[in-house]
Parts: sequence; structure tokens; C-alpha cells
Amino acid sequence: MEPAARQAFPRHRDLPHAPRLTGYAAAVSSAGRFAELDPLLPPPVPLAGGERLRAVTASGTRVSAMLQRYRHGPGDAPLLWSAAEVWQLFPDPETAGTEAFDALLGALRSQVDTEAPGADSACVVNWPSRDAEAIRAFLDHGLVPLAALAVRPAVAPEETAADASIRLAGPDDYPAALALCTATFDYTGLVAHRKREQTAELLGPALRRALGEKATWLAEADGEVAALAQCDWVESAPGNEAAELLPTGRWGYVNNVVTAPGSRGRGIGRALMARAHRELLNQGATGTYLYYNPTNPLSSVFWHRQGYRPLWTSWEAHPAWALR
Repeated sequence: MEPAARQAFPRHRDLPHAPRLTGYAAAVSSAGRFAELDPLLPPPVPLAGGERLRAVTASGTRVSAMLQRYRHGPGDAPLLWSAAEVWQLFPDPETAGTEAFDALLGALRSQVDTEAPGADSACVVNWPSRDAEAIRAFLDHGLVPLAALAVRPAVAPEETAADASIRLAGPDDYPAALALCTATFDYTGLVAHRKREQTAELLGPALRRALGEKATWLAEADGEVAALAQCDWVESAPGNEAAELLPTGRWGYVNNVVTAPGSRGRGIGRALMARAHRELLNQGATGTYLYYNPTNPLSSVFWHRQGYRPLWTSWEAHPAWALR
């Protein structure tokens, strides 16, 4: 099994220096459009703040979006999956058609041109994965699908056998778990966001907390830790942050999954995730979700085989001035 991506979308509690990101302007027509794109998308909710960008398409239609800018400091965990400087565009949810997104991205590029973004910067748009007309504009403007939020229904996993023992992880497993999690960024640093020199320091605090919460499982083979699945619980309820991205319910969050390179190809990752899925579903999960990198040739295959499919995609241009 492959290393899975760390969370790539900026969940609001992970952005200590960012303004509150509360989604999209509510409107009945917007909710209808989102439902047409994908029945699993939650209804749009009000956006709290930011700078309003306006544009006019070639055919004369007025379109708009909110722009939010934020910067991560050297010790902020989102640096694991994000640039340090981010220009994030939130198109109004009723935005439809390639021409509309083309106009908004042109307005964003004009805004970036008035500033001086550094090399560690990005323009980001999170948008429903199934909007093909938007995808055309994203590609034309040089954006890359660097992350996807994918969901899996509450379906029991198939029984999977592997030559490994699987158990709950605990605080005593911290050194081995940290080494395994840190090593995965050697690979994802090649196929997605660049690896940070301080990866272990950024990973450590959250991992230490997770090992005390009984939602992380380890697979051991030949007397060594072979794989890890670090999970969590997220409640999506009307008005909270998770409801911006997920249908209402109690979701199992598959946060970090990695198999040691020498243990891949033996079915250990499949067996580990079968155990994790079973445990989460037995505890009442509405479903499970995770973030993966579509540009990762391993995870883009593994997670689809596990029953996940993308709901939201994060389109990014690095550096910010690479946006066309």
C-alpha cells in the first residue's frame, strides 16, 4: 500500500492565522446547482469575509467570488500540505460554465499581479469534483488538482487476509509511528506538495494526541511496525465547519495512512484499512472520508479501490504567479 496524503484542504481550525472560512453564499438556486453536480454535496452556506472580486465574461455576464489571503508561520501544521502564502478563491456557488470561471481566474491573476508573492505561495480554488466545465477553465489557467476530499459510504469492508497482526496504537508507539509518518513525505514531496525540512516537528503534536484517542491502528509484520492508519471523528452538523464539505452525520476521518516501503505489495495496507473501516462503522460512522493527492500514482489507485470517490478537489497554482 502507498502513503496517503495528509489533509490537504484547509480545515478552518488548522488555520490559526486565517480569517474564518465559512463556505459559500446561501441561496436556493445555488443549493440546487450543487445538488445537480453531486447529490452528496452539502448546501452552500454564507461566506463570512474576504475581498469581493468581480468580473464580466466575454458574453457580458457578471460573475463574482470572494478572495481570502492568509499566511502560515514556520511552526504551523498546514505547511505540510499548503504553501506559506495562499490566495484562495471562493466562487459564488451559482457560478456555472467555463466562461464564468475563466473570467474569475483572470480577475484573480490581475489581483496577484498587484502584489509580490514569494516562491512559497499558491493560488487555490476548492470546487466540487464533478464540475467538468469548471475543470476546463482550471486547466487552461495552469491550475493542478493537488488534493481531493473523497468519501466512502457506510459499507462493510471485504474480509482481507495478510501476514500481519493489527492492533490499536498507543502512546508507547510514538517513535515508530512518527518515523513512519515522516517517511511518507519523502514520497509525497515528489508527487504533490514539497516536503518541509521540519516535517517531523509539524507532525509530532497531532500524532501524539491521536495515539491517546484509540482511533489509530498499527500493522506489525516480522516483528516490525509495517503500516499505520491514523483516524479521527468529525461531526458534520448544520452551522459547523465540517458541514461546509460533508453531508450531515458523524464521519470517520482517515487522516494519515502509510505502509513502510519494504512492506508494500503484501496486502497489509488493505487488511489495515479493512480493520479501520470495520471499527469506525461499528462505532456508528455515517461514512468515512479522507484527503489524497490525485497526482500521486499510488494513492489515486488505492483509495478508489477501497470504495472512495472524490467530492471536492483543490486546484492549485504554485507559486501564485504561475496562475495564467
